[in-house]
Amino acid sequence: MQSYDTIAAPARDELIEKRSRFLADIRPLQTEAECAAFVAEKRAQHHDARHHCWACVLRQGGVLRYSDDGEPQGTAGVPMLEVLRREDLTDVAVVVTRYFGGILLGAGGLSRAYSHSAKLAVDAARRVHMRLCAQVMLELPYSLYDRLNALLGQMGAVTLDTAYGADITLTLRMEQSLLPVFEDKLTELSGGKVRAVRIGQEFAAI
Repeated sequence: MQSYDTIAAPARDELIEKRSRFLADIRPLQTEAECAAFVAEKRAQHHDARHHCWACVLRQGGVLRYSDDGEPQGTAGVPMLEVLRREDLTDVAVVVTRYFGGILLGAGGLSRAYSHSAKLAVDAARRVHMRLCAQVMLELPYSLYDRLNALLGQMGAVTLDTAYGADITLTLRMEQSLLPVFEDKLTELSGGKVRAVRIGQEFAAI
């Protein structure tokens, strides 16, 4: 996987359907433990609610999980999971807390309400596109610093750290797919005297 979509920060919205109140919370996360903690947090926050249904999609291990939490089977967790999959979101979980309003919605009504609630939460969140990025380190003379900065701007690179000594040592992050082009331009710029050393990789918002 070279890229994926997730959300930048937690968000929430709510739906009232036949006097039942559906509180929808969405959050970026990366592990099943984080998902479990998220659900537990909402249970504690809304301890008087009848149902806390949830769904999550995790990049690591290709995890897809959901729970109807006492609602009729297939009426809550699966519709919410389908929203996350349809929106092509990864490393995200949504919890919908339901306060029963006294009117039965039926299986179809519940499914639509939970699906709609999850979609409201997704729409309330800010989507971000994550790309696989390389971390590189290089040392260069001060005389090349301004020219290198111009090149970094062209490549969309981010400077993570700068150390000043006899030379300047930079730690950078850039899209991994652009690294070969950067290495060629760096060789041209420095006459082959400066080399980028790969020190790691990570997903980052682009």
